[in-house]
Amino acid sequence: MAGIVHALVLLLIFLFAMPLINYVPLACLAAVLMVVAYNMSGWRTIVGIFHSPKSDISVLLVTFFLTVIFDLTIAIEIGLLLAVVLFMRRVMENTEIKVYSEQLDVAEGTDLSQHEVLNVNPGVSIYEIDGPFFFGIATKFDELMRSAMKEKPIVRIIRMRKVSFIDATGLHNLEILIKSSQSEGIHVVLSGVKTSVRTSLEHAGIDRLIGADHICDHITKAVKMANLIAAETNAKARK
Repeated sequence: MAGIVHALVLLLIFLFAMPLINYVPLACLAAVLMVVAYNMSGWRTIVGIFHSPKSDISVLLVTFFLTVIFDLTIAIEIGLLLAVVLFMRRVMENTEIKVYSEQLDVAEGTDLSQHEVLNVNPGVSIYEIDGPFFFGIATKFDELMRSAMKEKPIVRIIRMRKVSFIDATGLHNLEILIKSSQSEGIHVVLSGVKTSVRTSLEHAGIDRLIGADHICDHITKAVKMANLIAAETNAKARK
């Protein structure tokens, strides 16, 4: 409310008392500008940022010096671009791809106090993507899958419960994995797919490629299906 009153008073001054501004000493205007600049600087926030990660400090310093040397527009553009790059780097560093075999604790990585351990049959491999599946993580996932191609399980489960979104590169890598696995007779099952991610998969035709029944909403269903497929395949191999 105080800000609105302040703005209205300034508007009235500009409309009706503008000629009187010429009689205000420049020293007074300079003092007013100094107080305004001090209040806008937010120096306490700047001091607090220097206790933040180095990436945040670098964005602050780069934006500050570009503003002084060039202008505010260039500083904001480059500062924003630098912040985006550093954010993606941080996400890539914190996102892991875990591999499970033999046993899987369903409650791992959650706040659940009760632990349910699932037995994974031989021939079933589980890979969990622990974060967004965008182009940076897609490269890491592709490298892991290339090394895993040396082993030929019967079923590959891709656990995606923590994948909040997937971009075009992630969809492309996932499609290549499914096609290469199917060419070798390996089944691929997706687990814990969120609604938004499933929509992206459907738009890319992944559901038709893999089969809608191979996209499970929970790891328990995925492991049960994979164990059944592995058991049937092993039984046929013994005959």
